[in-house]
Amino acid sequence: MVKEKGTTQIAKDEKTGNVYELILFNDNVNDFVFVIDSLIEVCELDPIQAEQITLITHEKGKCGVISGTLNELKPKYQILTDRGLTVSIE
Repeated sequence: MVKEKGTTQIAKDEKTGNVYELILFNDNVNDFVFVIDSLIEVCELDPIQAEQITLITHEKGKCGVISGTLNELKPKYQILTDRGLTVSIE
């Protein structure tokens, strides 16, 4: 994802033209602080965004975290999975 002041542009996969989303799923293992801290560190979200995503995930069962190409999302997916979070790329 490319961030510019006041706007957000979503990067498309150069090979397929597809945009993917990293999805966080609710679990009964990880606490709010751990999930929020992980989203801040790995996905480079600001604390308010990370907290909102965590609350939405808790209430609805899942929430989109960030969008981008597969090459951008795979490393973040792997790190979050290694931390014990349940995520997918769709």
